[in-house]
Amino acid sequence: MNKLTPLDYAKMACDSKMRMPAEDLPPKGKFHYHAGVFLRGMEKTYELCGEKKYYDYVKRWVDSQISEDGVVKRYDKQHFDDLMAGSLLFMLDKNESDRRYRKALDLLVSEIDGWKRNEKGGFWHKQDLYPNQVWLDGIFMYGPLTAEYDKTYGTNRFTETVNEQLNIMWDNMYEEKAGLLKHAWDCSLKASWADKKTGRSPEFWGRAIGWYCAALMDLYELMPEKYISNLAQKEIKLINSLIKYQKPENGLWYQVVDKNNRPDNWPELSCSCLFIYAICKAYNLGLIDNTYMEYASKGYSGVVSMLKKDEDGYLIVGNVCIGTGVGDYEFYVKRPVCDNDLHGLGAFLYMATEYEKALRKYNN
Repeated sequence: MNKLTPLDYAKMACDSKMRMPAEDLPPKGKFHYHAGVFLRGMEKTYELCGEKKYYDYVKRWVDSQISEDGVVKRYDKQHFDDLMAGSLLFMLDKNESDRRYRKALDLLVSEIDGWKRNEKGGFWHKQDLYPNQVWLDGIFMYGPLTAEYDKTYGTNRFTETVNEQLNIMWDNMYEEKAGLLKHAWDCSLKASWADKKTGRSPEFWGRAIGWYCAALMDLYELMPEKYISNLAQKEIKLINSLIKYQKPENGLWYQVVDKNNRPDNWPELSCSCLFIYAICKAYNLGLIDNTYMEYASKGYSGVVSMLKKDEDGYLIVGNVCIGTGVGDYEFYVKRPVCDNDLHGLGAFLYMATEYEKALRKYNN
């Protein structure tokens, strides 16, 4: 398997899941980030290889989710997780003569207007379930979507808000000693997991940090110039911290990032993929130099070493934590893992496509 390129692996991962009809992707019949991040990764694969079957598959899923009058059929307008898949609509709105895609985008981004905030201005992660709680992964779900909307359509509705929310997260969830951000924060201090002084959750959960890192880099390409130094400073600081927690013997990062020497902690592929994506994208954008490719390459080799194939020869991306709430160390390390689930595959596709681009730059 070592002779394959990162793009080869991306295509293999897409082909593995494409055995399932697009409209059946779980959660079936719902507009949700699990399908969204996987299909966004497929879109990145299509952009590199140009094979139209990938474009068509993305389009089939989107078309199954949107009514004839441009309304998203089923999504939870109070959850950030259900907005992220809107990012798939830009490609279709650009390439298809169909107003439904723009109408659906208009609907989805409008949900941000009037979103509930805690007393420090932070968006509630789920407005109906978690009052006052800010979760790190939220910025990945709505940040790139709204910033791309502003950039694509020449509006100025969301970029200041996105920058504000990034800063609120950083100011209240970042811990200098570890150089990382906690998974969640409750300024009301009422959540069972909240520290009684800071309101922060107890642990540095890998995938949440990965979503934040990925969002920073995607936003760097989308936000107006006055914001990008803020994005770059945060990303570089996180990357310099993360490389300290990369396990030398396998190149991977662990479920609870800063406790990778504990025997019950384990290498988690989705966060590893997202960290590699962030490093490669920062390199491709010129924010860090080529010495960082050592860490990306070591991580990529570690991820590839964990891949398997099923009895039919299709790729399996495993060692991915299932969808997870907020908890303590025991909660995270006891979470089940899954094979070829959509957000794990999506993180893998983000990594593989960006590493492919980084290799091309590095070798030229």
